[in-house]
Amino acid sequence: MANTSANNKRIAKNTLLLYFRMLFMMAVSLYTSRVVLNALGIEDFGIYNVVGGVVSMMSFFNNSMATATQRYLNYEMGKNNTKTLNDIFSTSVICYGIIIILALLIAETFGLWFIKHKLTIPNSREFAAFWVFQFSILTFIFNMLSVPYNAAIIAHEKMSAFAYISILEAIGKLTIAYLITISPIDKLIFYSILICCISIIIRLIYTYYCRIHFSECRLKWIWNVNILKNLFGFSSWMLAGTLSQMFSTQGINIIINIFFGPIYNAARAIAMQVYGAVNGFVANFMTATRPQMIKSYAQGDINYTYKLIFSSSKIAFYLLFILSVSILFETQNILNLWLKKTPEFASLFTQLILIDLFITTAYSPIAVLSQASGKIKIYQLTIMICFALIFIMSLIVFKLGYKAYSTFIILIIIDFIGLFARLIVLNKTVGFPIHKYLKETMLPIAIVFILTLIPCYLIQNFLKGNDLIYFITRILSYISCALLIIYSIGLNKNEKNSIHKMIHSKLKN
Repeated sequence: MANTSANNKRIAKNTLLLYFRMLFMMAVSLYTSRVVLNALGIEDFGIYNVVGGVVSMMSFFNNSMATATQRYLNYEMGKNNTKTLNDIFSTSVICYGIIIILALLIAETFGLWFIKHKLTIPNSREFAAFWVFQFSILTFIFNMLSVPYNAAIIAHEKMSAFAYISILEAIGKLTIAYLITISPIDKLIFYSILICCISIIIRLIYTYYCRIHFSECRLKWIWNVNILKNLFGFSSWMLAGTLSQMFSTQGINIIINIFFGPIYNAARAIAMQVYGAVNGFVANFMTATRPQMIKSYAQGDINYTYKLIFSSSKIAFYLLFILSVSILFETQNILNLWLKKTPEFASLFTQLILIDLFITTAYSPIAVLSQASGKIKIYQLTIMICFALIFIMSLIVFKLGYKAYSTFIILIIIDFIGLFARLIVLNKTVGFPIHKYLKETMLPIAIVFILTLIPCYLIQNFLKGNDLIYFITRILSYISCALLIIYSIGLNKNEKNSIHKMIHSKLKN
């Protein structure tokens, strides 16, 4: 019991650390996006996002291997097999070296051909786009080299280091936003160079910290075939889902460019900036809880694992909802305050992507159960089918002449259906209790969502003033409604008692 209490306190502490980190990073991200958009212009901003997106498509290697590395580190920690940690880390670094070589070959052949012959880029900006592509590749390489070290920090639950290094990265990007306004050379190329420099510096900091604090992060040139087989076996199935996710993000970004041009890429880029900012809060919460989920599963404490999944699903949704309900109702006003030039359709794209985020956030913790069990084949195939359908159906509706926002509607529908598909797969593979999950987690979430939207809609229509006082009053009213309904309806008795104890403890201290 004491151990469970300590684990819960660690999760709470790490969540708070990452939450405050994200507040700072979101503020910096929103400000820098405004400055960068203004400095580059809408067209160059769209070019950077679509060209950089081609390189980002290769991050499916990165994401799948990162999940595999963290999973095996956490699993062995849960089993107290400390001797194998260095073998896992060193083997994973060697794997990344192999993947980087493959990714570089793909980028400089197929990727370069695609940039030159398939993307819609004005002739006057082709030279700049070429160098954006080259520096994006270099940035990708250094980001990828940081992943094993990130995985080690998260596996050890040293979120303070993770938070401080990320804040340093955000400050670097803030500096970049200023420097491009006084750039003596082409601003788009200069921006790409500076982003690359930041990635190199951050990579060196991660390496230094991990080598000092974690003994397993001292690289040894070993070739453990069993670990290599496990890592590639696990990551190959993760790759299936990640590849499909790539099609639903960067793939759609490309076909939007082909059918509608870079102006629509800029609108989608703004929507994805908002998505990334608010989703970062949830991602940080999951970063704090994931190690405990995997460790408890490895130790055979299934009840505690399920308890973590149920509570994490609710808390993840509530954190997101409190933050984003105001954005949902005040999208255009917030974009106008944030950006000097708001791309057309950015407001609608943002609202639709937030609705989809509500759906995917609520069930994101169940993916950790699949990873912890190691039985990921069918689960990842299900994800692959869902994401591939999003891309294929978007391509079809664009060819039929539908507008750009139709891809977001397809995304929402398929992600909603995908929830039940995932639950069925987990029930078949690991015996996940679907009925209990729907009753204890999804039902309270659905009730909170519906009951909050009603008063928020009334507030929006009742307080219609355009001045700052009315705007702030509406924002505070939306948040107050969400908090009140979450507390009164969305939390069970035990969760309320935990909050009371935490508040009482803080006041006492």
